[in-house]
Amino acid sequence: MSKINRKQDALDYHANGRPGKIAVIPTKPTNSQRDLSLAYSPGVADPCLEIAANKEDVYKYTAKGNLVAVISNGTAVLGLGDIGPEGGKPVMEGKGLLFKIFADIDVFDLELDTKNVDDFVRTVKILEPTFGGINLEDIKAPECFEIERRLKEEMSIPVMHDDQHGTAIISGAALINACELQKKKLEKVKIVVNGAGAAAISCSRIYVSLGAKPENIVMIDRAGVIRKDRENLDALKGEFATDRNIHTLEEAIKDADVFIGLSAADVLTADMLKTMSKNPIVFAMANPNPEIAYDLAVKTRKDVIMATGRSDYPNQVNNVLGFPYIFRGALDVRATGINEEMKLAAVYAIAKLAKEPVPESVNLAYNINNLKFGKDYIIPKPTDPRLITEVAPAVAKAAIESGIARAEIKDWEAYKENLRKRLGLDDVLMRDLSAAARQSPKRVVFAEADNYKILKAAQIVKDEGIAHPILLGRKEKIQRIISEHALDLPNVTIIDPLEEIDTPKFKQYVEALYRKRQRRGITLLEANKFMLDRNYYGASMVEFGEADCLISGLTKNYATTIRPALHVIGTRSGSRVAGMYMMLTKKGPVFFGDTTVNKNPTEEELVDITVLLHDAVKKMNIDPRIAMLSYSNFGSNEGEIPTKMRNAVKTLHEKYPHIVVDGEMQANFATNSQMLAENFPFTNLSGGPANVLVFPTLESGNIAYKLLQELGEAEAVGPILLGLNKPVHVLQLGSSVREIVNMVTIAVVDVQAKEKEAVGKEKKK
Repeated sequence: MSKINRKQDALDYHANGRPGKIAVIPTKPTNSQRDLSLAYSPGVADPCLEIAANKEDVYKYTAKGNLVAVISNGTAVLGLGDIGPEGGKPVMEGKGLLFKIFADIDVFDLELDTKNVDDFVRTVKILEPTFGGINLEDIKAPECFEIERRLKEEMSIPVMHDDQHGTAIISGAALINACELQKKKLEKVKIVVNGAGAAAISCSRIYVSLGAKPENIVMIDRAGVIRKDRENLDALKGEFATDRNIHTLEEAIKDADVFIGLSAADVLTADMLKTMSKNPIVFAMANPNPEIAYDLAVKTRKDVIMATGRSDYPNQVNNVLGFPYIFRGALDVRATGINEEMKLAAVYAIAKLAKEPVPESVNLAYNINNLKFGKDYIIPKPTDPRLITEVAPAVAKAAIESGIARAEIKDWEAYKENLRKRLGLDDVLMRDLSAAARQSPKRVVFAEADNYKILKAAQIVKDEGIAHPILLGRKEKIQRIISEHALDLPNVTIIDPLEEIDTPKFKQYVEALYRKRQRRGITLLEANKFMLDRNYYGASMVEFGEADCLISGLTKNYATTIRPALHVIGTRSGSRVAGMYMMLTKKGPVFFGDTTVNKNPTEEELVDITVLLHDAVKKMNIDPRIAMLSYSNFGSNEGEIPTKMRNAVKTLHEKYPHIVVDGEMQANFATNSQMLAENFPFTNLSGGPANVLVFPTLESGNIAYKLLQELGEAEAVGPILLGLNKPVHVLQLGSSVREIVNMVTIAVVDVQAKEKEAVGKEKKK
């Protein structure tokens, strides 16, 4: 993707719709006059008076206990430098978004127009009644040290400058584990730190807290090795000044055990790396390009353990592993600060988690069969759902034990369960599926490539490494749309079936279709005509292995799109076709079926559809809990629909006892586990809401998903076609670019699952 397009995409992302990335959303009902009178005047007076009488009640009656301020003056924004408070605001909004999606912490971002330390400190300090915690961000050194020190001394809520401590905590955990794997003792390793900014100094300090010896640390800035005899040496750098007779990185790196890079790209050469000790550890954390390229490092030294700040290589040192959960734990015990004990607790919790068996969802996200502790996995992946339940409790316990907590947690298991419930699974699921798709991208043929939305989606999935697009359509028109919208799709295959008529491949496709359909009314002449239809041509590409999956349906009705797939590819042996929607709701994903294919399924067909849904959801690493829906609850009403749903459940229980399914039941009981348990305690769905809903007719399923999509503000991904021999997926008419990208992601993961199944069957043979 070109810089121009990447820039425009980023600008569009922030500008389109409501500008920015965050918003304030009410957490209480506001539908009636009574609601409003309770929310504001006169009802609001009562909690005001309670808080006035006891200030601690502010945590009981307001959002303070879950509200963090992300505060910056824009003097050291990412790698952009001093771009001012307004320039830094998109980053602060982004930090707020990460707090929310990873730890359910609400954020107001505050950009202060001052470089004066006194003004900055005073402004933040007088805001203390508003916030439960303060996250300082992108403030240049050395001012950031003084600002954080004073605020921690003068405020009684958690304060942390993440640029300093985030990298220190994550790299500290990685260093513990790397030393263990390389059979090195932290108290003996020789460490070279290239960079002397806020992060470098904080990293060095935390390494010392973990056991490293200050005399074994050499720090280097732009002027060379920081030596004790340097003129005008400031106190911060003086902390790690050496009196050894070395002056350059090349001299310092010789025989060193550990290289910590917090500086600039390509400063560590292969020749320098060769001079390090046996089993070296290299954390090259400059972004976007590390101090030494990952591939070069592992090629130069087979015995190296390498970490970077990048997500496309193993061992990413990513601050998101720490700050959301550190603040989560601190807020939940109303800590008066974030002390060394809490930071070290986070270090050890993150390090320990990397040694635990990895959840299947993480393996799925990275398309690895068995991710385990080793040189390519020394710290957890950012998508690991256990981070919140391991790091936050560790931080909370450290706060309690060190005496700075104002609230107790007595039941730690209940606390962990509460943490799990805080995070909806919708965005998490799509992030995991996207990560899985990127591990092994597939060839996706787009049948409607002469459409801007399709081309934009094709560019996105190509740029993100999710898929390799193949475009079907008139080449001139596709190229014109690409040019008009400044899309970046170089070297992408474009095929116009009209130009392929005389090719052997076209004839092969036609003959295959004719053989399959000659006894179903299709003549050879008609087969030729059909193959000019891009849906037939695209399906044939998938059938003959020229592509892995077909995406279509944006501009044509469902029947027109699915018919070619059925004619060319057909259904799996002993199966039938069904359509499933994945509805991304605020309470997590819910799967609907059948919503697109079977109009009025029989009992037998309902059983088959349910098995298809169960297997599809299971492949996404979600345990299916299936409710067979009706207007009746367990025989409360009689009729054709309750009877067939009831009988289908009976058959499922007999033939597929491993499937968790029950019914017939009404939708509100299926999705409200408390109501279901109180009224029907015998059901095997007790213990949680259903996440797969099987509808008695296509009509009811179709109506339900469209209502939820529009009125419930759920995002619909689908329809996901189940039961075909090879992956073909049909878009909703008029899908958005985001919905197309989501559908491609599902399609790629579908292909990966089918390939995995095929390998498994081959091994059994």
